[in-house]
Amino acid sequence: MVATLTRIFGIEHLNLAEDVVQEALVRALQTWPFYGVPKNPSAWIMRASRNLALDAVRRRKVFQNKQAEIIHLMDRDGVATDETIFSEDEISDDRLRLMFVCCHPAIPSEAQVALALKTLCGFSVEEIGHAFLTTDTAIAKRLTRAKQKIHQARIPFEIPAGRELEQRLDKVLQSLYLLFNEGYKASSGENLVREELCEEAIRLAELLVAHPVGNQPRTHALLALMLFNAARNSTRLDRDGNLLRLQEQDRTRWNKSMIGRGMFHFAKSATGDELSEYHLQAGIAACHCAAKDYESTDWQKILSLYDRLAEFDQSPVVALNRAVAIANLRGPKAGLEAVRRVRDLSKLRTYYLLYAVLGEFELRSGNLQAAAEQFRRSFELAEIKSERAFLLKRLRHCADGQTA
Repeated sequence: MVATLTRIFGIEHLNLAEDVVQEALVRALQTWPFYGVPKNPSAWIMRASRNLALDAVRRRKVFQNKQAEIIHLMDRDGVATDETIFSEDEISDDRLRLMFVCCHPAIPSEAQVALALKTLCGFSVEEIGHAFLTTDTAIAKRLTRAKQKIHQARIPFEIPAGRELEQRLDKVLQSLYLLFNEGYKASSGENLVREELCEEAIRLAELLVAHPVGNQPRTHALLALMLFNAARNSTRLDRDGNLLRLQEQDRTRWNKSMIGRGMFHFAKSATGDELSEYHLQAGIAACHCAAKDYESTDWQKILSLYDRLAEFDQSPVVALNRAVAIANLRGPKAGLEAVRRVRDLSKLRTYYLLYAVLGEFELRSGNLQAAAEQFRRSFELAEIKSERAFLLKRLRHCADGQTA
C-alpha cells in the first residue's frame, strides 16, 4: 500500500504515504470490532488509505498544481468494487520498484538497506539494529538521513537500467536476505519463526529472478538459500513449541518440494563465473539438505565453504558459524579455540548465540560449570520464549551432569 501510494504521490512524499496507511490501519482497529471484519480486509484498508490520501491532496498547497493528475491516477488504480481495488500483482511490482528506490546511490550506503527494511518490510528500529549488530540510535539516524536525502534529491520512482542497476541490485538482495533471516529466526517477540516474513522474502526473490533486471546468478543463489532453509521450518520446533537442534529434527518432514525448487535455482546460480556469498551460503545449506542424517553431514565440505565465505564476509557471525563446523569436524576444544580467534568478537557481546555455542562446546568437553555459566549468560540475553526454554533445558543438563 505504501509502495502504491508512493508511486502516485512521488517518492519525496514517502512520509505522507506511510502516514495515511498508518491512519487507515488505526481506523480499521477502531471500527471492525463494532461493524465486523469486511469481506476483503486489504481492499477496505486500501480504500481508506486512498480516501485519506485524497483529503491530503486537497488540503496541501504543494499538490495544487498536480491535484487533477493525482486524483486521476488514484481513480485509475482504485476501482469501484472491493474485490478488485487491491491488485496483488501491482502491489508486488510497486514494492519491487520501491526497494530499488530505497537503494538509490544518492542515499548513504549504510542507510539504504535500513530504509528498505523499515519502509517495505515493516521492521522496527530495534529489529534493524539486531540485523546490523548496532544500536537503535544509530539506525534511527540512518533512517532520518535517508529520508532527508530522498526529499532533497527528488529521487525518481523507477527501476534503473544498465550500470546503475548493478549498483543497486546488491543492496536489494541484502534487504531480502535480512528480511528472510528475521523470519527464519526472529530477533524478538513470541515466536522463533515468522513464516510470513520467510514467505514474503521468497515471493519477492521469485519476482526478482523472473524480471530481467534481477535474473542474475547471485539472485538465484539467494533464492536457493532461502528455499533450502525454509524447507526445514516445520521441524525446528516440537509440538509444544520447544526448539529442536538440527540433529534432533525429523528430516523425513523436510519440505521436499521446496528443496527441489532450491536445487533448481542453485543450478541456475552456477551459470557464468560469478561467485557471491549467497552461492557459498546456499552451498552450505545444500549440504545439510543432502545429508540423510546429522552423522553423515559433510562437515569437511561445509568448513571449506565457510573458509571461502570468510573471504567475502569477515563478520564475527560468519566466524562463529565456522567455529561450529570446526567443532563438528575436530571436536569441541578446537571449536573453543576457533571462537577465541574470532576477529571483532566484542561485537557479539550482546548476541545470545555466542554464549549458547560456547556452552555447547564446554558441555561436550565435560566442563559442566563453565557450560552452565555460558548457558546462563545466553539465557539472560535471549528474548524468544522457545530459545529461553531450550537454554533452561541445557542448564538442567549441566546440573544433572549430562554432557550431551
